[in-house]
Amino acid sequence: MNALFVIAGLMAVAGVLGVILAKPPVYQVMSTVFAFLGLSALYLSLQSEFLAVIQLIVYGGAIMILFLFVITLLTARRDPVEKDVGQLTKPKLAGYAVGGALLIMLAIVGLFGGEGRVAWSQVPANFGQVQPFGYELLTAHVFPFEVLAFVLMVAVIGVMILVGRHRA
Repeated sequence: MNALFVIAGLMAVAGVLGVILAKPPVYQVMSTVFAFLGLSALYLSLQSEFLAVIQLIVYGGAIMILFLFVITLLTARRDPVEKDVGQLTKPKLAGYAVGGALLIMLAIVGLFGGEGRVAWSQVPANFGQVQPFGYELLTAHVFPFEVLAFVLMVAVIGVMILVGRHRA
């Protein structure tokens, strides 16, 4: 079994456990980002670079920032932030753990990930252009794209249901 696969799987599981066990919603969102980073690394270990990049850009970036803004705006009236500096040890430890995990993953990829590199002469001429990207997305990768869109829709509906119960 690939070491990157095991580390990425543990990273995803740790992020999901953080979502379940964390009480403040902001920590849950940050744990979700950590789980998405683990899932992206899992996609990389399975040689699915396209899904890994989409996972990072769409979920780890845009959607999690949107969720963070929504949760912050919804809880702004109920939970004023009045914490001392001494109570911030758990977020610091979580930040150190995330940083350490990323450094370990980078070291593993740097040491053992050299066999998949392609010479620049082998790269297609239209690499990085929008039209081939869109064609590839909507032909060869349409099923994973639709599955990711469905998972996102379920997550948004779940957040709306939870917020609706919380307000009532």
